[in-house]
Amino acid sequence: MQYLTRYPKTISFDNGKKHDINIDLKGVEQLTVIVRKSAKEMYDILIKEGFTKVKFEHKQESQIGDGLSLKLKKPWEMHLRLFDRKNGEVGIEAEVEVSRDYLQHLFCQRSPVIYEVEALLKKHQIEYKIWHNQIKNHIKTVLNDYKIILATPNIPVFAWKPMLFFIGTVGVFYLWKYLDTIF
Repeated sequence: MQYLTRYPKTISFDNGKKHDINIDLKGVEQLTVIVRKSAKEMYDILIKEGFTKVKFEHKQESQIGDGLSLKLKKPWEMHLRLFDRKNGEVGIEAEVEVSRDYLQHLFCQRSPVIYEVEALLKKHQIEYKIWHNQIKNHIKTVLNDYKIILATPNIPVFAWKPMLFFIGTVGVFYLWKYLDTIF
């Protein structure tokens, strides 16, 4: 099942300048949602919304605590990180990717998302701004959007936890058979 989303394409800043968000082989430029809430308050809200802590991840510079993930329609999940902005603000960056429950997570397509985070913040009546990391400026207006389609992996998704159990069980039987032949 593919995942459809939108992402800002052309934006403008307070000074009236326009900018096109770049897309390259790595994907789209990451934008950050900025809130004036404590990381603890944000964690509590996100946990109530169904997010869970990510156990294994590549921590990024100035990341606060563990990342969070929210299961979307199979096989997708949203991975969200909070960042310390050192001025009473918390930055939120999120992306949609194949869930960590599946082997394909390691090599599948992923994309940053903004509107999913915005919807959550609006639901909880939390004021926010969108920050452009490279230009170092708040975005005033989104003029138009990219339509992003994350394709479902070509190979059916494989849940790796049951695979480990199966491989472990077969391994134990072979070890038992081997030990039975030498004793």
